[in-house]
Amino acid sequence: MSQTWLNQRERGSIFAIRLIVGIALLLGRPVARLLLYPICLYFLLSSAKPRAASRKYLSKVLSRAPRFADLFGHYYAFAAVALDRVFLLKDRVELFDAQVHGEDHLKQATARGQGCFLLGAHLGSFEILRAFGASKNLQIGLVMYEDNVRMLNTAVKAINPALADSIISLGRFDSMLKVYERLHQSEWIGMLGDRALDAEAQMRVPFLGEHASFPTAPFRLAQMLKRPVVLMVGIYRGGNRYEMYFETLFDPDGVDRTNRENRIAEAVRLYAQRLEHYCREAPCNWFNFYDFWAESATQR
Repeated sequence: MSQTWLNQRERGSIFAIRLIVGIALLLGRPVARLLLYPICLYFLLSSAKPRAASRKYLSKVLSRAPRFADLFGHYYAFAAVALDRVFLLKDRVELFDAQVHGEDHLKQATARGQGCFLLGAHLGSFEILRAFGASKNLQIGLVMYEDNVRMLNTAVKAINPALADSIISLGRFDSMLKVYERLHQSEWIGMLGDRALDAEAQMRVPFLGEHASFPTAPFRLAQMLKRPVVLMVGIYRGGNRYEMYFETLFDPDGVDRTNRENRIAEAVRLYAQRLEHYCREAPCNWFNFYDFWAESATQR
């Protein structure tokens, strides 16, 4: 794949991000949401591979062949959450009705006076969780791969430039130092644990009736830095409604060299099980539009 083509694709994506941000902020959320219908219909009809991936996922989570309405609902939920991200990054939290479940898990994880890891997925909205943290006067740093950092920074700088410093890029010489410093300052560190780099250690575990690969790095990092891992899920319920769920996945206390690998493997399996639970509860919130179960499906 040529570098020229990659640059063209990135420039096109940046233009699209800026256009969406401009339309959303100019027209407001109600009008912008009306535009989602023709946009979703266009992409549903024109994107063969994502449509096939959506069909495969929905057939698993619904235990039946998905109808056209199911596919459209899947695309629409993704677009609605992406649109809401614009307003959440702008700290327009008053536009949304959000309920919280499992806040005690966060309190227990941070009772030591230092931060914890929040492990999410491409499931629902991460931004509603960041907004929740901000409402509690807590900072959330997001750890991401370099390519995704560039794209997210484009959106963040177009909406709320002050938030750009909260993003930590992986793969740099000082990445782990920044993570450690922010944890020591009682910040929460958010990661998405359902995608990995090709060279990253992974485990294949059951997920929606078939084995899929999940990275072990989030739990190894938590073990190395001696910080607990709390699952974070922000489910979109339609309209302006979201529900946030927190569950403890992994606590490094009591883990040593003799049981480390088993405990990490247990945590990965538990993570996949809980993702499956929320996928079945809110099927349209799964936003991995590629064949997640293929052994070669590792993506950023």
